[in-house]
Amino acid sequence: MLQRAISPIRRRLDRAGILLSGACAIHCLLSIVLVSGLGLGGELFLSPDIHRAGLLVATLIAGVAIGWGALRHRVAAPFVVAMTGLTFMGAALAVPHGVKEAVLTIIGVALVSLGHILNLRHVHSAACKERAGD
Repeated sequence: MLQRAISPIRRRLDRAGILLSGACAIHCLLSIVLVSGLGLGGELFLSPDIHRAGLLVATLIAGVAIGWGALRHRVAAPFVVAMTGLTFMGAALAVPHGVKEAVLTIIGVALVSLGHILNLRHVHSAACKERAGD
């Protein structure tokens, strides 16, 4: 009974992680276009504080949603993929702002998003097995 109540929360966290990863990728691409192409918004779009806050939120959501799934279902793939993505995102904080940072961040958010997708797929397949009595 409790598991049925908790499962929707974890699914929401995974979906939020996917949404935030997509928003981060869009932010990176728009930053490159607006700042380098048009010379607009450099202070806002390239602010290190935005990237630090984004990494913090991504780490918290991935840690809870994907870590929870890994502990519950003992499947390592979503966890490993997402943590690899967070490593790329962390590396993006260590390089100067610009194309290198954007590339590392986009690779990172793509991997974190993939980790959330794998986690959602496993939750769905585990729920189907549970209903079927396997």
